[in-house]
Amino acid sequence: MPPNTTASSGQQPGKSGRKKGRKARVLVLVLVLAIVAGVAYGAYWSISTVRASFPQTKGSITLDGLSGPVDVKRDGYGIPQIYASSDEDLFMAQGYVQAQDRFYEMDVRRHMTSGRLSEMFGKSQVDEDEFLRTLGWDRVAKQEYDKTLSPSTKKYLQAYAKGVNAYLQGKSGEDISLEYAALGFTNDYKPGEWTPVDSVSWLKAMAWDLRGNMQDEVDRALMTSRLGPQQVADLYPRYPYSRNQAIVQQGEYDELTGTFDGGDGTSGSGTSGTGTGTGTGTGTGTGTGTGTGTGTGTGTGTQSSSSSTAGSALESQLAGLQNVLDDVPTAVGVNGNGIGSNAWVVAGQHTIGGKPLLANDPHLSASLPSVWYQMGLHCRTVSAKCQYDVTGYTFAGMPGVIIGHNQSIAWGMTNSGADVTDLYLEKLTGDGYLYDGKVKPFTTREETIEVAGGASKKIVVRQTSDGMPLLSDRNDELVKVGKKATVDTAAPDRGDGYGIALRWTALDPGTSMDAVFAMNRATDWSEFREAAALFDVPSQNLVYADTEDNIGYTLPGRIPTREKGDSGYLPVPGWDSDYRWTGYIDQDKLPYEYNPDRGYIVTANQAVVDQDKYPYTLTTDWGYGTRSQRIADLIEQKIKGGGKISTDDMRQMQLDNSSEIAKLLVPKLLKIDINDKSVREAQELLEGWDYTQDADSAAAAYFNSVWRNIVKLAFGNKLPKELRVKGQCLWVDPVNTTGPVDETRKVYECGQRDADQAQPDGGDRWFEVVRNLMDEEDSDWWTTPESGTHRTGAVKNRDDLFKRAMIDARWELTAKLGKDIDTWSWGRLHRLFLKNQTLGTEGPGFVQYMLNRGPWKLSGGEAAVNATGWNAAGGYDVVWVPSMRMVANLDDLDKSKWINLTGASGHAYSAHYTDQTSKWVKGELLDWSYSDKAVDGSTSDTLVLRP
Repeated sequence: MPPNTTASSGQQPGKSGRKKGRKARVLVLVLVLAIVAGVAYGAYWSISTVRASFPQTKGSITLDGLSGPVDVKRDGYGIPQIYASSDEDLFMAQGYVQAQDRFYEMDVRRHMTSGRLSEMFGKSQVDEDEFLRTLGWDRVAKQEYDKTLSPSTKKYLQAYAKGVNAYLQGKSGEDISLEYAALGFTNDYKPGEWTPVDSVSWLKAMAWDLRGNMQDEVDRALMTSRLGPQQVADLYPRYPYSRNQAIVQQGEYDELTGTFDGGDGTSGSGTSGTGTGTGTGTGTGTGTGTGTGTGTGTGTGTQSSSSSTAGSALESQLAGLQNVLDDVPTAVGVNGNGIGSNAWVVAGQHTIGGKPLLANDPHLSASLPSVWYQMGLHCRTVSAKCQYDVTGYTFAGMPGVIIGHNQSIAWGMTNSGADVTDLYLEKLTGDGYLYDGKVKPFTTREETIEVAGGASKKIVVRQTSDGMPLLSDRNDELVKVGKKATVDTAAPDRGDGYGIALRWTALDPGTSMDAVFAMNRATDWSEFREAAALFDVPSQNLVYADTEDNIGYTLPGRIPTREKGDSGYLPVPGWDSDYRWTGYIDQDKLPYEYNPDRGYIVTANQAVVDQDKYPYTLTTDWGYGTRSQRIADLIEQKIKGGGKISTDDMRQMQLDNSSEIAKLLVPKLLKIDINDKSVREAQELLEGWDYTQDADSAAAAYFNSVWRNIVKLAFGNKLPKELRVKGQCLWVDPVNTTGPVDETRKVYECGQRDADQAQPDGGDRWFEVVRNLMDEEDSDWWTTPESGTHRTGAVKNRDDLFKRAMIDARWELTAKLGKDIDTWSWGRLHRLFLKNQTLGTEGPGFVQYMLNRGPWKLSGGEAAVNATGWNAAGGYDVVWVPSMRMVANLDDLDKSKWINLTGASGHAYSAHYTDQTSKWVKGELLDWSYSDKAVDGSTSDTLVLRP
């Protein structure tokens, strides 16, 4: 969680930001000194101190507020199943049990979402808090709680909070978690009571990480400093609809009724979303434009009609925005990058049991403890008084189940990637901003940031009249952008520059918390779609199956329409109302599919629907469908082979390690004439390789190193410094020059982006870029400079570059793994480290040893179904993972399987801290008990909560 992330500058314009990493080092230093001080004073952390916070799992505990007894049955992995006789008792017990295992994690999360990290960790967090206060997640969450959520949802949130507070009652910090003992040496922080808004706020943090294409929007604008419009288009190719199928294949938009017909005969039955859905949002700008770049690639992308308002000079301001985005703590993902997931469902006609099988594995940042918490919530008798019998994956700090199944249905999620954010340039004038020729005043509010061990700080947050926070108030680099941004001749005089404001659907009150409970209760497709329509942010792909042998897919979410602009390709002018959102796509116009003839549905962040067959622009920045098509191909292979699919077949598909880019490139690489004996030896590893990226594969290690060097040579060295990895320094031509540049005029530039955020990351967008260029052997993309500090000898074509990459890869792996290729393996490069997200990220080794675990050598890779992601610009270590895996069996729910990345407990020395990790690494799944008989059979400990 947040203290390991970089602080944004968080200052009013003119104050400089701190460098990334300083905040975390300060925090760790303070805590380490505290530990040392504690030892000096005799406050030695004994075994009893470490174990003081372990939860009671047997016997009975009296809780004020319960109306009846509640049973908490834990299996051998500490996973709880809760049994109650009323909804309120059920969710109160959920709050109590989650606090037992994960309260420190919950506490850090709520301080992050509310911009109050400084209250726990001191002045090192002030800058970050300022930016989080500017976004105002907790303020929006409070508006939701006060104005939009249903009475029943509020009742459940109150019950959950009551359970958390019952756990906290009478406990000191060290009774709650080991981490509080460390904090106690440096300040007098004491955990406060939990509130319902604390739970709702977590959905905002989740939505931030899954917010769509903002990162692509920033990166494209930054690219304009060194690349022309066609070159940028080369690097963002169109989605390959003819090769990689969209999610919805059978449903279609009905022009007559203005609704989407997904095949169930109930088009238009979903609850209508907010807004009118006017306008198509398809944009108006086309043309390739002009630029200083010389690349000749084959991309066919279009240039925004508003691109002149962003222009090549935006790199300074957007680099500042990138710093801000990097600084915001991650909730579930790598700050919006690499977020993906797999979810698919197979109908009973293709399964052994004759009922659907549903698989899901969300790809998120690796964290310790895992972001997920497994549990079951069971009413002893389902009735109007007690309506739930649901099990699955929850978020500690939030009631209900996010992904899982109940007695009738199962569901899973993947991120849709819908474009729900836009960046606006704002002309600042006095205390206001220009809008349609008139100056409008900002709405302002004062925020006070309390700082542990220091003085509080007040800041002023400015918003436009439609609620857009002015992000440039929080970082001086953003102010620079406004001073340099290129705009068209119709733009207002820049004066002291332009500000940058953010429009984002999650900054409006919504009903996603209502959706969680409604999905938990749903018993059929109609109820599920009505529940899904409430899930407005973040927009997710939802897959569905039920015990009556129905399968389905639906896309809910508050997705904006735009009269002008092209769905977030580049920042747009805020002074022109034509660029404001015009509404939201109505729910009955959003794509869905029900019982398709093919008998299965696959979602893996690919295009939702063929854009040529749908009148609204959902986004232009889909994932490119590499994983989804591989999953579909595996299903088709099984079907066409005459076989039926089992639960274990679904598990094996989740573990598929096949490299699709290797299938494209290896035949070409084997034809390269290599003279060097050592490099030829490495090349021979690829002969007969089956393209699978197993942890023990030497061929996978060598190929992935070749791939990393291909994208670095062809693309990475040509990107602006703001996108390249820190520490990578190059001699480059000055910006805004044309033609050859004398060597003496070249400038030395070093990359500025963290290793897990840099480009080219080597993901399936880059697969598509390279695929499009394969037949253009003499494209400028395949060339490198003839001279320079870091390269000698010209690379003039594709095969020259491939040869150079194979040579560089051989010597890179020699340095990393040794000269003897018999000792090479992919797992030695591709390692997973699990780190405690506050104390375990930096600092002395003994602190990391206490709290962190690993490394583990992993199979899989970038854009494989087994998506153990790595960033080709930064290295080979794992940066995101299948954060859990599940397969729901609708024929017999007790035959369902599941696994978590870590374990149920957040206590570092608990037996359940990482007790699932080794099985997760091996691709194993645990039994997922659901029925009373199965749960009783797997129960190890029973705790009774009594009124």
